[in-house]
Order: sequence, then C-alpha cells, then structure tokens
Amino acid sequence: MSNAILVVGGGFSGLTAAIEAAELGHDVYIVEKSPWLGGRVAQLNKYFPKLCPPSCGLEIQFQRIRKNPRIKCLTLAEVVGLTGSKGDYNVRVRLSPRRTAPHNVDFSLLASALEGESPSEFDLGLCGRKGLYKAMPFAFPGRYVLDPATLSKSDAARVAGNKFLDLTEKEREIELSVGAIVLATGWKPYDVTRLTNLGAGSVKNCVSNMQMERLASPFGPTNGRIVRPSDGRAPHSVAFVQCAGSRDQNHLNYCSYICCMATLKQCLYIAEQNPETLVTVYYIDLRAPGRYVNVLEKVKALPNVRFVKGKVADAVQAEGDRVRVTVEDAVRGEKLTLDYDLVVLATGMQPSLAGENPPLPVPLDEDGFIAGGEEAGIFAAGCARMPLDVTRSAQSGTAAALKAVQTVKGR
Repeated sequence: MSNAILVVGGGFSGLTAAIEAAELGHDVYIVEKSPWLGGRVAQLNKYFPKLCPPSCGLEIQFQRIRKNPRIKCLTLAEVVGLTGSKGDYNVRVRLSPRRTAPHNVDFSLLASALEGESPSEFDLGLCGRKGLYKAMPFAFPGRYVLDPATLSKSDAARVAGNKFLDLTEKEREIELSVGAIVLATGWKPYDVTRLTNLGAGSVKNCVSNMQMERLASPFGPTNGRIVRPSDGRAPHSVAFVQCAGSRDQNHLNYCSYICCMATLKQCLYIAEQNPETLVTVYYIDLRAPGRYVNVLEKVKALPNVRFVKGKVADAVQAEGDRVRVTVEDAVRGEKLTLDYDLVVLATGMQPSLAGENPPLPVPLDEDGFIAGGEEAGIFAAGCARMPLDVTRSAQSGTAAALKAVQTVKGR
C-alpha cells in the first residue's frame, strides 16, 4: 500500500493537483511527456482572467515545486504500464533521453551556432528549432534538450566530446508505487489540416488560434509582432472564423468553451499593436460566460472590430498571399466574398487522449474525454474531463487532488 500520488500531465491542472497533494503531506510524482512543465498555458501570450503572461502564474507554481521536496518531476516521461488496484498501484514509466547534463548548463551560444533545424513543436510549426533547444526562457526544468535527428554532420562534430552532452544516452524504464492517480492529460488543438474547406495547412496566412498566440508572444517566432507568416508584414485586415471544426458532426461535435474568449483576447492583441487594422469576427453564436461578458463588450466597442453572424463556407488562396473568404451573412441574408491579409481559425480543444490507447483503465466518452474511473482511485482533472479555461482547470486540479488524498488516507 502507498500514500504516494501520481499526477499524469504537467499542465496547469496537473501542477495544481501535485502541489495541493504535496502540501498536504503526500509524496507526488509528476509524469509529463514533453521536456518541460506548463502545458498549453506556457504557449499562450496572455491568459484570463487577468490577461497576464504565462510566466506570471507558472513561475509561482514552479517556485512551489522547487521548494517542496515531496514533488518529483519526471519530464520526457510516459506511463506505459499499470498493475495493482486502488491504494496499491505499480506504475511503469518510460523515460526518453534528454541527452544533456542534469544541471542547467547554458547552451545558448552552442545552440545558435548549429545549422540543422526541425519544425518547432512549441511554436506549432511557425518556425524552426535547432538540434539543441529550450522552448522558452522560463522553462522548468531549465535544461536544454539534444535531438540528434536534427543535427547536421557539422553539428554532430561540434557537439561531440562536449562533457555536458551525451549522444549515447538511451531511454529507460522505472517503476513507481502509488495509491491514487490524477489524470491531467490536458488537450491538443484540433488538427487544422482536416479543415480543408477552410484552407488550413494549404492556404498561406491562414493560421490557427494557437498559432496566433505564438505570433503575439514576445518569446514567439516573431518576438511578439503579429505579422503574416508568408512575408512578415503586419496585416491590414484580419478575419476570425469561429467554431472552426467545433459543433460539427464531421469534426468536434461539441462547443470547446474557450474559443470565443480566445478570439476576443486576440482582437485586443491586434488593437494594441495596430489600431488601424480592420478585424472581422464571423460567428454562429458568441459565448462569454460570467464576468467575461465585460471583455465582449470591450471588444465590441473597438472602432476597428466588427462582428458578423454567419458561417464561413470556405477560405482559398487569393492574389498577394491574401485569403479569400466566402461567408453567408445570416442577418442580412447575403453571401459575401471578401479578401483578408490574415485569417485566424478558432479551432477547438480536443482531449489529448482522443484517438489514443492509454494504458490506464479509464473509460472515455465518444469525444475522448475521461468519463469515469474514480471507483478505481483514478481522478480526471482539467481538460481531460471537459473543455475548461485556466481558472476552472486549476479548480478541478484541486478537487482531483483532494479526492486522491482521501483515497490514500481512507484505504
């Protein structure tokens, strides 16, 4: 039997769950598949409710983790096996090699001198990354990752013999004994390349809302300048396409809850950078729950933003790398065909477990959200349960932690 708790996922809800359980006196293991903690929040430019940068909230969480010896963080890690039962689980975890020294060596000069590049996963393909990289300045843990597959021949020669790098490091497996599990596996942006009618993946200057966050971030590929990916020019006109793939039986059959708020936030980004840019938001319905209605009213009052109720039928390539949008204005009963410098698809959030075959015995609903497992001492948190904003994700992380603590205490 074990009093320890496993948290699968190092995003905001997972970090919250881990910290809450540890501060109640339990050993906690965080298993995160990416090289760093922070999840999707780390990729944002700003997040609600205070519209502060992600470093603001995440740094507080990271400090609490650093100061708590009960929390063990396993990054580049994945659960690959589970045996036992509630109160007495044995978890098999696979650790992928980071290939850099266990202390935080500054490889910035060496990394910048390398030639080979791969598409940046963190920047959603908007730019490349080197074979030795760190996604963000405030990354935790602060260690670089060495990716041999990205190194050119000259790169390999350059890193060979560096005592802080180990090209020979192999993956390994460890076993953990825990009494309860919190699943905070989070969400992934819906695959925009499936939205072929909206030009995703093929039409220049047609980006997703998460790519827009990276463009606006001061740590993003353009240092925070909102520009067209094709030529680096600031757009004079921008269209937002709401419910891109959401509420659609061919894609995501539900409302993703946060898409409308993300668009309103991004309208503010544009207005702050260039008040002359004309912005049009095409929507079916607008969702601004609770206090967020104040943000909706603020955006509606901007002179350069207009809202058009209507569903966009398609987006195709136009001259000058512009994007031609065809949409029906539902209020006026008109079919419109208009060109924009930049089009942003408000794509929905899909649970990370959708389409996967997780080794954990939890039922998933038809959309991939976790729909049970508590009787086995396995508790879902954050967007693994349902679409949530950051505040409610944190609240659900606290709730899951308390249930996990009650499980190991009451066994």
